[in-house]
Amino acid sequence: MARLRLTLACWDYDRTRALADGSIAPDGIDLTYLSLPVEETFFRMLRYREFDAAEMSLSSYAVSLMREEPPFIAIPVFPSRFFRHSSVFVAAKSGITEPKQLAGKRIGTPEYQMTAPVWIRGILQDEYGVDPASCEYLTGGEEEPGRDEKLKLDLPAKFKLRRIGAQQTLSTMLAAGEIDAMHTARAPSTFRTASHAVRRLFEDYVAVERAYFRKTRIFPIMHTIVLRRDLYRAHPWIAQSLQKAFHLAQRKTYDDLAITAALKTMLPWQVAYVEETRRELGEDWWAYGLEPNRHALDTFLRYHHEQGLSHRRLAPEELFAPETLEGFKI
Repeated sequence: MARLRLTLACWDYDRTRALADGSIAPDGIDLTYLSLPVEETFFRMLRYREFDAAEMSLSSYAVSLMREEPPFIAIPVFPSRFFRHSSVFVAAKSGITEPKQLAGKRIGTPEYQMTAPVWIRGILQDEYGVDPASCEYLTGGEEEPGRDEKLKLDLPAKFKLRRIGAQQTLSTMLAAGEIDAMHTARAPSTFRTASHAVRRLFEDYVAVERAYFRKTRIFPIMHTIVLRRDLYRAHPWIAQSLQKAFHLAQRKTYDDLAITAALKTMLPWQVAYVEETRRELGEDWWAYGLEPNRHALDTFLRYHHEQGLSHRRLAPEELFAPETLEGFKI
């Protein structure tokens, strides 16, 4: 019986490399793995649905579920997770020294619906009392002019958004003090080239992020894996097949990180980092599946709704193919 040929667009992660090099193959699938930067993958999948399966922004996926006929369905695999306190940057000219001072300020964000800013706005609201609706959000290219929202948004009137000029970039505007702060996924180039003018809000971000995890037990989820819904309807078995393969690839990376005979990464204190991560976040610190991530997903979906991106609050179960929510036992 011929194997089903599928394309998967996903970045080059250690936890997915066994899928990319073919050492792990999904059952019944001949997989073409396209290693692409996340912005390219998201743009091409959201605008043109070019791939059979793809890594996708969790927020963009949730926005897509608000359509009358949602084009994608996800599996509970999360190739990207990131504590985002390190991704809040402020202009020196703003005089901002603590989180609560962000209220009412001009905040740059490449796209309002990006997952990283959704988490940042939610954390600032929950932990520091900054109402997301109190700020003005300026959207556009971080490093290149002309970036648009990938998805059309229909936000409540209380949220104030405006696009920056056709030749402007958020990175240079931040350094010039034309915006007070930036919520972003990538550090702006001016953080390096104009360090006198741009700084992190949370300079000791690792300690802040550890404290956040200890309090909330949340390791924020950034991306999930989606399938074209038409393909899934034609071949529903591919959801479980891909999920199983992602789990096996991730298991290989966990095993590699435990090797002490020779380091597989260029991190000189990798062993210490892994041991510390296990102590702080647990053995399966990058968990896949619904149940281990229910609290994080439910928190994110609350933020998504409160920030006007979903017209109703989604439940975590609504995100994923139903076959992937439980597994067989022997």
